[in-house]
Amino acid sequence: GGYHFLILDSQERSAFGAPGGLILITRGMLRLCRSEDEAAAVLAHEIAHVENKHGLSVIQESRILSALGILASEGTKALSGGQLAPLVEAFEGSVGDVVFTLVHSGYSRELERQADEGATVLLKRAGYDPGALIMMLQEMDARMAPSDSSYAKTHPDPKERIQSIENVIGVSSSVPVPQERDERFEKFIAGI
Repeated sequence: GGYHFLILDSQERSAFGAPGGLILITRGMLRLCRSEDEAAAVLAHEIAHVENKHGLSVIQESRILSALGILASEGTKALSGGQLAPLVEAFEGSVGDVVFTLVHSGYSRELERQADEGATVLLKRAGYDPGALIMMLQEMDARMAPSDSSYAKTHPDPKERIQSIENVIGVSSSVPVPQERDERFEKFIAGI
C-alpha cells in the first residue's frame, strides 16, 4: 500500500505515522520547518516508523492472540454477527493501543533511533539532505519550551537524537538546494 498524508489544523508541533501508512502532521510542525528538506525529514521519520512496523509493536499481545484465535477457529468460513463482534473489538482495541502510546508516551528511545536512521536512508534516496533531520531537531530544541509537553513527553531529548544521527551520517554539512525547491516550499507554507 501507499501513504496518505493529512495536515491537521493545529498549532501544536506534532507528527506521527500510524500502521497502514497514514501520516499525520500538524500545521504547527510544518510551520516550524524552514525548508522542504526539513519537512521531508519530519515525514521520512514518520514513514520509517511505519516501515519498521513500530506501531504494531505497542499492540497488546492479548489482543493479537484473541484476533488470531478467532480467525484460526473460523478458518475460511464466513463469520456471523456473533463471531464478528469480538474480532472487531480486538482490532479496535489494537488501534486504541497504538493511538494511546503515540499520544501519551511515544515510542521508546530505541524505536526513535531506528526511525531517525531509517529517515536518513529515505532522505538520501529521495535526493534530500539527510542532515536536514539534524537541522530540524536543532530548531525544535531551540524553539520548544519545556512547557511544550506534547513533543517532550513523547520523544527523547533532541540533543540525544542529534548525536545518534551524527554517528550514522557524520556531522551535517550544507548541501546546495535547488532554487525551485525553495520557491516550491515557500509557496506551500504560505498556503497553509
